Amino acid sequence: MFTLERQADGRLTYTGADAQVHHGITPVRAFPVSAPDAGLSLVSAEGHELVWIDRLDALPARLRTLIEEELAHREFMPEIRRVVEVSTFSTPSTWTVETDRGLTTLVLKVEEDIRRLPERGRLLITSGHGIVFSVRDMAALDRHSRKLMERFL
Repeated sequence: MFTLERQADGRLTYTGADAQVHHGITPVRAFPVSAPDAGLSLVSAEGHELVWIDRLDALPARLRTLIEEELAHREFMPEIRRVVEVSTFSTPSTWTVETDRGLTTLVLKVEEDIRRLPERGRLLITSGHGIVFSVRDMAALDRHSRKLMERFL
């Protein structure tokens, strides 16, 4: 099990079963973001998933309240800035990407994990663990990253 505490600066602190402490925790809803009963991840300040929660209502009331408060005032979606490496273009494929929160790894399990938004040039990408990443503007990616994304699409 894990614990969550709100610090004086308002940030959430996560302590895992291994007693490792992480500051600046953000809850991230599973795709689609609009599904209120979907599971969610607790993500570190570096953009790494710390724990996957299947059902929020299964948590103790104190933990659930902290997470719901955090969700109420911010939804976090790491923005992909650059593709660093792609292991393979088959499924699943592992992508190392640079986000606005640092380097992280995406594991794309099926092609349906990549969704086009109505606005041209925007993408939502969800990893196999439910973390949703965004590409706000394909043109903002460097040429290499854009070609890799387009190849997978």
